[in-house]
Amino acid sequence: MGQEAAPLTRHLRVHQDGGHTVLEFRGEIDIAAAAEIGPHLDALTGHPGCRIVIDLRRVEFFDCSGLRLLHRARHRVHVHGGRLALVCAHPLTLRILRITGLSRLLPPHPTLEAALGRPGAASGSH
Repeated sequence: MGQEAAPLTRHLRVHQDGGHTVLEFRGEIDIAAAAEIGPHLDALTGHPGCRIVIDLRRVEFFDCSGLRLLHRARHRVHVHGGRLALVCAHPLTLRILRITGLSRLLPPHPTLEAALGRPGAASGSH
């Protein structure tokens, strides 16, 4: 079972769950939040074979700054031979991911359990 999330910034909490590092984005992910999250994201995605889950369930607003964070995380994890999964169920954020094509590169899961690949995890409902 996962541990309680430790706040790194007011927009980011991180915890371990089943061998994965879960980055929980929170609140409004705009240019200011991205500046806070970026250094932590880089530190966490810069390890060989890292297994990262980015959880957007607690995000209230998500703009192009958030998209850049996701794209950067995906690139860094893949360069280091790791694995990245995304959790998102918010209709507007899902629409942004779909319109920009990022959902093809980083398919969103509706739940953390599905992103972690837990048996019996719901794959299509929230």
